Amino acid sequence: MNYTQLVAQIQDYTENQFTTDVVNTFITQAEQRIYNAVQLPALRKNVTGTATTGNKYLAMPSNWLATFSLAVINSDNEYLYLLNKDVNFIRQSFPDTDSAFYGEPQYYAVFDQNTFILGPTPDQNYSMELHYFYYPESITTVTGGQTWLGDNFSSTLLYGSLLEAYTYMKGEQDVINQYQKRYDEAMLLLKQLADGKDRQDAYRSGQVRYPVR
Repeated sequence: MNYTQLVAQIQDYTENQFTTDVVNTFITQAEQRIYNAVQLPALRKNVTGTATTGNKYLAMPSNWLATFSLAVINSDNEYLYLLNKDVNFIRQSFPDTDSAFYGEPQYYAVFDQNTFILGPTPDQNYSMELHYFYYPESITTVTGGQTWLGDNFSSTLLYGSLLEAYTYMKGEQDVINQYQKRYDEAMLLLKQLADGKDRQDAYRSGQVRYPVR
């Protein structure tokens, strides 16, 4: 389902002609709800960067949603994965006021919405690789009006958008309940995909995934 088809279905279901700004708000709110509720293997990226000497902070990508792994890549091209810890643990254990506590990073934490904090503070420049879940561009703005979610789990996006629309319209509770039920059913299938499960809840590595429409 592309953007044009999604908008048409929202208007058909609600029997309402919303302005573009209003219908786009329904869609983006539904996308945010979905992406914050489930971490999808199809929406992962790898980026590399450098942790610099004496700087315990490492910038996040602007579309970061959640971390899958963060690693130091050493001179032998080996990946040394950092453990996720609490910010206070890193600050207390590895104070950056004393270079005696500097070393190869072993731990990381989310410091704020833009930054990781590392411990120990790097004693030299280190190559880093971040494997992360990301916020994809919205179907309302992406070129061509097509996204992975719209192509593979359009029912989730549609019913999520309808919930937003009927809440905006102060619609009948029984209709909202019906859309909530459909949305929950679609989200269950999406979460099974995210958990690596097939339709029978069996874990199978490498199994072919079929789109749910």
